[in-house]
Amino acid sequence: MIKFTIITLFREALEPYLKTSMMWKATEKGLAEFDFVNLRDFGLGPHKSVDDTPYGGGDGMLLRCEPVFAAIESVKAKDPDAKVILPTPVGKIWNQKMARSIKDGHYIILCPHYEGYDERILSIVDYKISLGKYVLTGGELPALIIIDSVVRLIPGVLGGEKSAEIESFSDGDNLEYPQYTKPYDFRGMTVPDILLSGNHGEIAKWREDHSGKA
Repeated sequence: MIKFTIITLFREALEPYLKTSMMWKATEKGLAEFDFVNLRDFGLGPHKSVDDTPYGGGDGMLLRCEPVFAAIESVKAKDPDAKVILPTPVGKIWNQKMARSIKDGHYIILCPHYEGYDERILSIVDYKISLGKYVLTGGELPALIIIDSVVRLIPGVLGGEKSAEIESFSDGDNLEYPQYTKPYDFRGMTVPDILLSGNHGEIAKWREDHSGKA
């Protein structure tokens, strides 16, 4: 089984998605587990502050080391083997191969906010992950993307035995072949006749010929 513990200030932004569709199915079948840690619980002072202004000046606020380390250590106290994932622009670009590499185990995802985080936080991060060359307001959306792309690959989640094997990016930069369903004719656009032929060898060849590269 795989477990994700998400350290966040906004649990309410994550929970609805993780209780829906395939994520719900994975938890119901005991294939995945999702837990939350409120970073604010480890904040400093009467206002439970988790951020402060950057040394050297500049706009915005940075997550402080103390609450982040304390939150992560509270999880690791129960499971020292848990690995820490941080969505960050300095990380490796997330792809299907990386999603497949995340196997059974316990993973802590830290959702950063504000302008960024104190650089020293990277010292306790095992996986630095970037979703691309753009910036979001927080780490909740990246956390959901990482979780979804990993959990859907667990056998028994999608249902079809080969559902995750033949899709786009399942083998590097491949793109899945075009697919069709009923009706046969929609506004003059018809399904390729080969797909209705019943000749599985020819269908397989057509699908191979019509698969592409990203």
